Amino acid sequence: MYATLLLQIGSGEGVMQLVFPAAIGLVIYFFMIRPQQRRTADAKKFRESLVKGSRVVTIGGLHGLVVEVTDDTVVVEVDRGTKLRFDRSAIAREVGSKATTSAETPALAS
Repeated sequence: MYATLLLQIGSGEGVMQLVFPAAIGLVIYFFMIRPQQRRTADAKKFRESLVKGSRVVTIGGLHGLVVEVTDDTVVVEVDRGTKLRFDRSAIAREVGSKATTSAETPALAS
């Protein structure tokens, strides 16, 4: 029985049976796993770079201004006098910084 298996592996088809799954594994890695790792790393860098005065959007869709940043949490002012504390991982993206929005506001009012 083992002799029959060894004879089958020795043929050209046996090599293709090993190459094809390896090729599929490489395609899955480069098109699915690696991009996800890159997005995760980019999100981690973004959350570490949060500063006071940034305009952000949470994963729940709340828009606000960062007024306080600690190691684990971020305090976001969503309305005048209304401040909410979020975990850093709850911040999804930055909309614009305080400097750019204050510079654009007078131009829009004119």
